[in-house]
Amino acid sequence: MGDRAALEALLQQQLPALRAFVRLRMSPLLRAREAEEDLVQSACCDILLALDDFEYRGEEAFRGWLFTAVWNKLLNHERAARSQRRDARREIALDGQRTTGGSARSLGAVYARALTPTQVAMAGERIERLEAAFDRLPDHYREVVTLSRIAQLPRAEVAARMGRSEDSVRNLLHRALVELALLLQGATGRPRQP
Repeated sequence: MGDRAALEALLQQQLPALRAFVRLRMSPLLRAREAEEDLVQSACCDILLALDDFEYRGEEAFRGWLFTAVWNKLLNHERAARSQRRDARREIALDGQRTTGGSARSLGAVYARALTPTQVAMAGERIERLEAAFDRLPDHYREVVTLSRIAQLPRAEVAARMGRSEDSVRNLLHRALVELALLLQGATGRPRQP
């Protein structure tokens, strides 16, 4: 399946998950400053330029490559936002800038992978609640949820990327999802586990 058109189709299928991944991994500073669609579009342009050099080894490997490329783009934008002279934390997001209706629906479908069935019915307001709760999670919880549930990488790959055992990743994911559910329910008084 080294056909470029087939790889482009796989990339197209992953766009909602890439958008959700970017929004969840963006800091509040960067989320207020840039649209996830701009970051994803920029990363996809880079990915399409590098596609001829990519050796297809299965859909999981392709997904891993995509999410790594998007993560690197996100880190570069984060560094740039923090190093600019003006303080981006003082900027105010304009109404409607955060998510469009179609984008909210596709984000909701991907975000639903990290939630229980009763939390699946998301609207724009719930996406913002999820993102605010997600921002409050420790970074290792954010990482395990986005890699396991949003990027849908195999547990072995998540373990390798995080420098943990597969059992540790399974337990960490469970704790992260419980903490996320508690934050979404407003039960914030519970102490976090490292």
